[in-house]
Amino acid sequence: MTLPAKPHAWTFFRVGGFDQVSLTTADDIASIGELDQKLWAALACPVKGLEFDERTLALIDTDNDGRVRAPEIVAAVGYADTYLVDIGAIRVGTDQVPIASIDASTPIGKAMVSCAQHILKAQGKPDEPAITLLDVEKAREHFAKTPFNGDGVITASAAADDAETKQAILDIMSTHGSIVDRDGQPGLNKKLVDGFFADAAAYDAWWKATEANPAQALPLGAGTLPALAAIDAIKTKIDDWFARCSLAAYDERAQQALNGTEKAYLAIASRDLVITTDEIRSFPLSLVKANAPLPLEGALNPFWAAAVATLRTLAVRPLLGADRTTLDEQSWQTLQERFAGTRAWVAQKAGAAVEKLGLPRVRALLASDSRARIEALIARDVLFATEYDSITPVEKLVRLHRDLYRLLHNFVNFADFYSRDRLSVFQAGTLYLDSRACELAVRVDDPNKHGALAGLSKIYLAYCDCVRLPPSGPVEKMTVAAAFTAGDSDNLLVGRNGIFYDRKGRDWDATIVKVVENPISIRQAFWAPYKRAIRFVEEMVAKRAAAADQAADAKVTTGIATTAAAAETGKGPQKPKLDLTLITGIGVAIGGIATALSGFLLALFGLGKWMPLGFGALILGISLPSMVIAALKLRQRNLGPILDANGWAVNGRVKINIPFGGSLTELPRLPENSKRSLVDPYAEKKRPWALYIVLAVLAILGAWTIYDKLRHERWWWTRLQETEPQAATITISATAAVTQ
Repeated sequence: MTLPAKPHAWTFFRVGGFDQVSLTTADDIASIGELDQKLWAALACPVKGLEFDERTLALIDTDNDGRVRAPEIVAAVGYADTYLVDIGAIRVGTDQVPIASIDASTPIGKAMVSCAQHILKAQGKPDEPAITLLDVEKAREHFAKTPFNGDGVITASAAADDAETKQAILDIMSTHGSIVDRDGQPGLNKKLVDGFFADAAAYDAWWKATEANPAQALPLGAGTLPALAAIDAIKTKIDDWFARCSLAAYDERAQQALNGTEKAYLAIASRDLVITTDEIRSFPLSLVKANAPLPLEGALNPFWAAAVATLRTLAVRPLLGADRTTLDEQSWQTLQERFAGTRAWVAQKAGAAVEKLGLPRVRALLASDSRARIEALIARDVLFATEYDSITPVEKLVRLHRDLYRLLHNFVNFADFYSRDRLSVFQAGTLYLDSRACELAVRVDDPNKHGALAGLSKIYLAYCDCVRLPPSGPVEKMTVAAAFTAGDSDNLLVGRNGIFYDRKGRDWDATIVKVVENPISIRQAFWAPYKRAIRFVEEMVAKRAAAADQAADAKVTTGIATTAAAAETGKGPQKPKLDLTLITGIGVAIGGIATALSGFLLALFGLGKWMPLGFGALILGISLPSMVIAALKLRQRNLGPILDANGWAVNGRVKINIPFGGSLTELPRLPENSKRSLVDPYAEKKRPWALYIVLAVLAILGAWTIYDKLRHERWWWTRLQETEPQAATITISATAAVTQ
């Protein structure tokens, strides 16, 4: 009895509050297919837009849908495990693959070894023990530039020694287009060749059908089609002219309007005219008269004179007589009827695409063996397909040897992101802005669309348009979303500028165009209520100042107007009456504020020696709610929505806890062993704040001592209780009196 194989024993690690599988041994890598996909960090990622070789991802993307999914990752691992003697070699991450490390025990593996040796030999390195990606790319590039490179497409250079066949290839491309060969040149494949000769045969048959009975379709022989083209070029205008003449015969009053009004001529008279002016084109062919024939020379609209001359030469003279100088409406109808058979024949035209070559050239190509020679060249090119395609398996193996392990660390787990180097494939670079360096920055196509989902990450995001002008070439542009995870958001405003460094070290001008607001730190949350209060007070003061300024302007204006009126009437302005209600209201308000303040001070001083704790409790009571909310949101930060908005399929919550999040944004720090001078020649005048603070503390302690002494004597407390009702009675009496 055969015992079932034991499942692979996996090891997991936790970093940043996120549990991930460890891929450290060759067995871990080879057993990827056994790992429950619910434990993978991601299940899919896009081929484009990552800091990863797109060609490698394209080779892994076997269904060519632009996305790499978990089954394709498993297949790529299986490919490497099958054709490498030791799959653990991919942990090194180099593109140098020893020939001896390729497993030649399978037919494909044996062919890969042979192909690798052939590539090295062709490059003058037959004894080289290893093949590199550069060797493979050189071989592919060299092979692609040969006339026969296995893609089933031939260029004119493939028939360099056969001028007739070369010209035939050029003729076919001129009528039916071309397809790009592997060397980047235009060429032909069998489909284009078949299409051309099918059209050529149809075009030839169409001509042969009328050549058997030319009288009906070709009244002028070879000149029939040019004559028909001349008629069609001016037919609409001639029909219009005869219609105008018929209308003039119906009512003579319409003749002047039909010839064009004086206003129409005046509109163009002041300009520099040319015969092609559109207004001239719209005028009648000739002067409109009742039932008049159309002159074929002389008094003609200059815009149409050349077309009328062509019509006369190609159609009128051959069919109606060489001495014709006019054309009446009946003759015009007769002329068109002579071409009725031609029109019917033209309507049945077949193979029109080859017409530009001319009938003699089309028939010459059909009569020659050009088609057979071209198809022989295509067949010869196809014979090299196997040789070219044999390079691809070697290239894929070399690329997987270099890139697969890194891809696993950005797909099965996110080890690269959580490492200290943080060189994950989705990190586009580092944004320097507002005295911070943000390492978590991803490329985005549409900030609005991306932000709709990325906002669920609970991370503060700033979307920046980045622009770079290279030494040569057009301006480069891209948009990134940068995560701010340390500091505060006070100065992160749309329009602020910074510098973005991509993974290649190139610098881009960055400008904030959109922000998604979320808490950045608990420190920011602590000060947030006070900042909001200060901002509220500043706004209120600004509004009151603006209102006061407007009131002052209005008062000055009113005063000037009143003074002017008094000067005219001799009466001065009336003095405003004393508003006792307003005075009483102000007194009540001041009394209420004083009572509330005295109550607060009594409660605060009543704490005695616990008064400092009271201050602390007060501050904590204001800041604690904001800090709790921020802490809850910071604990919910998740990388998943940011990547999902870019086309990833992140599998679960990729946590970014508070310590790890803080490490993603670097705050400014003075370099180690640096010195700092505190002498500022432009510093503001120093104030003895230490003395002020000491005096304030002494004053508070003195006040508390006096209060404590008075509280024990009690006589002032009774006095205060007697005074407060009296003050209230006085206030109420004053209010009643004013009301009466």
